[in-house]
Amino acid sequence: MTSAALPHPDGPAPVDHDHQHDLVTDPKRQRNILIAMCLALTAVVASVSGLNVAQQDLAIELGASQTDLLWIINGYTMALAALLLPIGAIGDRWGRKPILVAGLALFAGANLLGSQAGGVEVLIASRVLAGVAAAMIMPVTLSVITSSFPPDERAKAIGIWSGFAGAGGIIGLFVSSFIVDNLTWPWLFALPIGLAVSALVMTLPSVSNSTEHQVGRFDVVGSVVSALAIGGLVLGIHEGPEKGWTDPLTVAGLVVGIVGLALFVWWELRQDQPLLDIRLFSHRGLAAGSVTLLVVFAVMFGVFLVLPQFTQAVLGYSAIKSATALLPMVFVMMPLSAIAPVLAQKVGTRNVLMAGVALFVTGLVLLAVIVSADGGYWSVLPGLLVLSVGIGLCMSPSTAVITESLPAAKQGVASALNDTVRELGGAIGIALLGSVVSSGYRSSITSATEGLPADLAHRVEEGIGGAFSAAADLGADAPAVIAAAQDALVDGWQVSMWVGAALASCVLVYLVVRGPRPSDLAAEDALDADLDEDELALDGV
Repeated sequence: MTSAALPHPDGPAPVDHDHQHDLVTDPKRQRNILIAMCLALTAVVASVSGLNVAQQDLAIELGASQTDLLWIINGYTMALAALLLPIGAIGDRWGRKPILVAGLALFAGANLLGSQAGGVEVLIASRVLAGVAAAMIMPVTLSVITSSFPPDERAKAIGIWSGFAGAGGIIGLFVSSFIVDNLTWPWLFALPIGLAVSALVMTLPSVSNSTEHQVGRFDVVGSVVSALAIGGLVLGIHEGPEKGWTDPLTVAGLVVGIVGLALFVWWELRQDQPLLDIRLFSHRGLAAGSVTLLVVFAVMFGVFLVLPQFTQAVLGYSAIKSATALLPMVFVMMPLSAIAPVLAQKVGTRNVLMAGVALFVTGLVLLAVIVSADGGYWSVLPGLLVLSVGIGLCMSPSTAVITESLPAAKQGVASALNDTVRELGGAIGIALLGSVVSSGYRSSITSATEGLPADLAHRVEEGIGGAFSAAADLGADAPAVIAAAQDALVDGWQVSMWVGAALASCVLVYLVVRGPRPSDLAAEDALDADLDEDELALDGV
């Protein structure tokens, strides 16, 4: 399948006829590019949750408050998500390799600064700086692949990239848990530094500096407004579950995000050379890929949030054992992500996406129905494996159809859109499913706190962590209250999985009605070919 880009409503988009000359055909160089891009991507993705396991150590050693911890963890994600679209467009216009090289160097430096932080302020600054660097790295890793690999090799390369995008967080959590159990928290920065330096060393000789011919001025206003919109939404969504949805910071973030999003759409619809042409979402492939990725990553990150709570608080696992419980997902997702785009070319993207989402829904239903405290990890594993098959089938075809929907000159924007959807989905999933779990827990635990002193009852009702911290003061009531808290967490888990299954079912219905059809893509490919021929004819006049 060739690139299926919709024409700009104000006329044909400029076509880069020299783009084909940048394609890499040497297998060894292709392999080095793919390894470098996957190393860089894993460094970025692993850093999202890398410090989650060290919150207690940071609170003790640096005196970090709960608010400080939120900014240490979320400052990185906010900067990353906010800057993806504008930096992706900058890479398209002025060169992808310089952006990637500078991003990797800055990323390594920011993480080195974080490892030496002696106070909260320096650590927060280093995390925000690392987020800026991550925004320079993440979209370029995918656009380098799409602009370097020939069409017949591109689908498999995107599949491998998608596998690391999905599994990188689990790998990071596993390594971080091992480090926290055996070393001190500054060593958590060793993994991202090592990955970034390795990626940089491989990038310099292997990746060429692909740039695309661009007409018109850079959309500065659209870039600023998109950064405010996405940054505000991510801030509000992250802060809501912790500080409350009526907290001034949460409300401010959501208001800036929603107003900024409306302004962004209004502005982009009036530009001849927009940062992101909103009308492209009428493209069935682009819309279907974006919706699928948004919900899959939302629910997947929600599962990543809830499962460690279950394994640690209910099953009594250590941090490293809890992270190990997620590894079966990696072993399923990564090979399937490599195979799925090839499968999509044979049986159709729409069919693969529908099968993937259907299995995704089935896995969530299994996690809602058969999980129990008595059943242990074996009550979780079947649903987790089916869920992972669904994710593996969805991720790379969704990414491929998004990148194929935009022309070569806009691959940085296409990659950034793909990454923004993932980041926004993850933030929404953690906030939504985390809130559902907390709500389900509180409604189930109420009966167990009757008769307890008000302060103890409040601590138990805050969450299962509060129940364990209150155990020493509960005396003879402690075993019964802890057991009730564990059952309440399972109740909250089940409700959250049903919510996730409902969201994924909506996506399945959407794909049935509006999924990408071969006839649509073929028509758009033919239109692109006609446009290319017209422009070549004009070039010869």
